[in-house]
Amino acid sequence: MALVVLEVLIAALAYAGATHAVWRHLADGRDYWRVTAFAAVGLLAQIVALIHLSLHSGMVVIGLGTALSMFAWQAALLLWLFSLRESVGALGLVIYPVAGLCAIAGLLVPDAHSATESLAWPLQLHILLSVLAYGLLTLGAVQAVVLALQHRQLRRRPPAGMFTSLPPLETMETLLFRLIGAGFFLLSMAIATGALFIDNLFAQHLAHKTILSLVAWLCFAVLLFGRWRYGWRGRLAVRGALAGYGLLMLAYFGSKLVLELILGEHW
Repeated sequence: MALVVLEVLIAALAYAGATHAVWRHLADGRDYWRVTAFAAVGLLAQIVALIHLSLHSGMVVIGLGTALSMFAWQAALLLWLFSLRESVGALGLVIYPVAGLCAIAGLLVPDAHSATESLAWPLQLHILLSVLAYGLLTLGAVQAVVLALQHRQLRRRPPAGMFTSLPPLETMETLLFRLIGAGFFLLSMAIATGALFIDNLFAQHLAHKTILSLVAWLCFAVLLFGRWRYGWRGRLAVRGALAGYGLLMLAYFGSKLVLELILGEHW
C-alpha cells in the first residue's frame, strides 16, 4: 500500500508541475518540453498505481475510484499524444490537474465488488471503445470551456495574458468539432457493441446508464448535424458540447456512484 501511495503522490506532483509549465508556456512563451516531460512522469506513475490498485488475486477490480482515475488518465494520455504534434496547452490547464486529483481519488475512494475475470474479446472491445470515446469527448468538453472563456474575453476587452497565445476562434471551434466528431463516432461504436451484452436492462442495473448514454448520443448527433447543416458555432456549440458531455458523465459515474456507494450493487 505504501508503494501505491508513493506512486499516486508522484503522479499528483508531476501533474501539478505540468499544469504550472502549461501556464508559463501560455503566459511567457516558455518551451513546451517541460510540459511534455512532467506529464509523461505523471502518466507513467498513475498507470502503475492503477495496475496495483485494480489487480487483486488475479482479478480486475474497477470501482468508482479506479474508474475515475483510469478515465482521467486516458484523457491526459490523449492530450499528451496530441501535444507531441502541436501545442494545445490551454487544455492542459484543466486536464492535468483533474488527472492528478483523480489519481488521488483512485486511492481514497473504496472499490465495491465490481470484479471481473477473463473478459471475452467483444466485451473488451466495447470497454476500449467506451474509454477512447470518453477521453475524446472530455477533451472536447474542456475545449468548449476554453472557447467560452475566449469568447467572453474578446467581448469585454482586447485579449490579455494567456488569451493572446490562443489560436483564432475559428481554429478553436474547428478543433472542438473535430474532437466531438471523433468522440461521437467511437461512442456510436461503443453503444452498438454494448447492446450485444444486454439481456435484461433492469436485472443488470443498466437502464439509467443506457438511457442517459442514448440521450447524450442524440445530443451530440444534433450538435454535429447543426454544425454541418446550419453552421452552428459560438455559445450554441459550447452549450451543446457541455450538455452532451454532462449527460454522458451522469450516465456512467452517476449510475456507478448510486449503485456502488449507495445500493451496494454493480453492473
